[in-house]
Amino acid sequence: MSGNSSARAPESVWDYPRPPIVRRTERHVTVNLGGVPLIDCHGFLEVLETSHPPTVYLPRAAFPAGSLVPVSGSSWCEFKGKAAYADVTAGGVVAERAAWWYDDPSPGFAALREHVALYPGRMDRCRIDGEEVHAQAGDFYGGWITAHLIGPFKGAPGTLGW
Repeated sequence: MSGNSSARAPESVWDYPRPPIVRRTERHVTVNLGGVPLIDCHGFLEVLETSHPPTVYLPRAAFPAGSLVPVSGSSWCEFKGKAAYADVTAGGVVAERAAWWYDDPSPGFAALREHVALYPGRMDRCRIDGEEVHAQAGDFYGGWITAHLIGPFKGAPGTLGW
């Protein structure tokens, strides 16, 4: 499918479940970093969780060789398990700790294996079906906001306790 995702039916993030679910989509994603194309693929996974815009998980195979540089440290998600992090490099730019994945996701999230999430706000540009993506507020969450989503979205100051 091509075209603007604003033509999609509206979705309220308050209708997304908790615990979250994984949804597969065949939409088109492009990501630029360092002034050059980094990702151009059809088909990815979204994690949908109450109050959050979808977090996009791209197939690891969509990343050019050498563009993901693993870094030390990890985090723990009560639903998905232990996350590993990487710097993302393209066009001479390094976006620090801008990607993460689950090598051994928790039961119920096995589909995330071999997929990588990106913080859209740390890239030059992210698009879904040609529409510019806006990053979820905050320095922890990695949601991708498009025009068909209805908030408010968790992440901005004052929303941590939601």
